[in-house]
Amino acid sequence: MRASLLQIDVNDTESVDSRRRRVAALVREQAGVDLVVLPELWTTGAFAYEEFGAEAEPLEGPTYEAMAKAASDARVWLHAGSIPERAAGASAPASAAPGASAAPAASAPSSGSASASGEGSLYNTSLIFSPSGELAAAYRKIHRFGFDKGEAVLMGAGSELVTVRLPETVIGVATCYDLRFPELFRGLVDAGAETLVIPAGWPERRRSHWTLLAQARAVENQAFVLACGTAGTHAGVPQAGHSIVVDPWGEVLAEAGAGEEVLTVEFDPAKVGVTREQFPALKDRLLGLDVPRR
Repeated sequence: MRASLLQIDVNDTESVDSRRRRVAALVREQAGVDLVVLPELWTTGAFAYEEFGAEAEPLEGPTYEAMAKAASDARVWLHAGSIPERAAGASAPASAAPGASAAPAASAPSSGSASASGEGSLYNTSLIFSPSGELAAAYRKIHRFGFDKGEAVLMGAGSELVTVRLPETVIGVATCYDLRFPELFRGLVDAGAETLVIPAGWPERRRSHWTLLAQARAVENQAFVLACGTAGTHAGVPQAGHSIVVDPWGEVLAEAGAGEEVLTVEFDPAKVGVTREQFPALKDRLLGLDVPRR
C-alpha cells in the first residue's frame, strides 16, 4: 500500500482560497497512490483562533467540494485533514457517512456551542473521501486543545469514534491533541482499526512529544501510524512539520523535515496481523479494573 502525507506550509501570507486551490492540485499529483493525508485545519491554521468563525464552513462547503473533486480526479482515498465546520444545529452529533463505522466514545465530552458562533456550533471536523469523490466519513475532534482558551472554548467536542474500511486496511481517525489520549486509540482498535491516521497542527516547541507519542500509539496498539502535520508559521506559532509513518513495532518508516513536503511511503498492512499474532499483547489487556479510593 502506498500513502502520501502532504505536509502543507500554512502561513498568514496566503489566502484560504489560494491554499485550497494549491492543495487540490497537490492531491491530484498523487494519482497512483492508495491514500493521501492532509494536516489539521490547513485552511486556516490550527492556532489562528480568530479565523475560525470567519472561515468556518458547512460540512459540504468549498473545501468539501474541492477535496471531493481532487480525490475523484486522482482516484485516491483522501483524508482531507480537517476544517472549521459550522454545524447546522448546536445539538447535532458527530457522524460517519455510509460506508464508515462510528461508535460512541467512552467518557467523551458532550457537544458544546462556540461562543464566537452566532449561527451554531463550530467543530474541528475531518473529512475522508473515497476514490469516487464520495464522503466516506466525517469525524469531529473529541479532545480540543487550549484548556480554557482557543479551540477548547471556541469549538464543540465530537462524541464518536470513526473507522473507515479501505480495500487494504481499516483506518482509525483521530486529530492532533487526540494523540495524547491512549484510550481513544484503544477504542479505535476495538472497532477494528489497523492503521491510525492523525492529521495535526503540532507546534515546533513540542515536536519531541509528537514523535514520541506517534511511536507509542503504534507500539501499544500494534498498528501503523500515519501522522501528518503542517509546516510554516501561522498566528505566530512555528509548526513542527516532521510528519511521520510508524510501523506496528514502533519503527519509523519515513519522516519529513520541517518545510512543506510530500512524504510518500510504501507499507504492508498485513504486518499488523502478523505482529499481533507473533506478540499477542493485546490479548492480555485487563479491562474494568477497580479504581482505588483515596
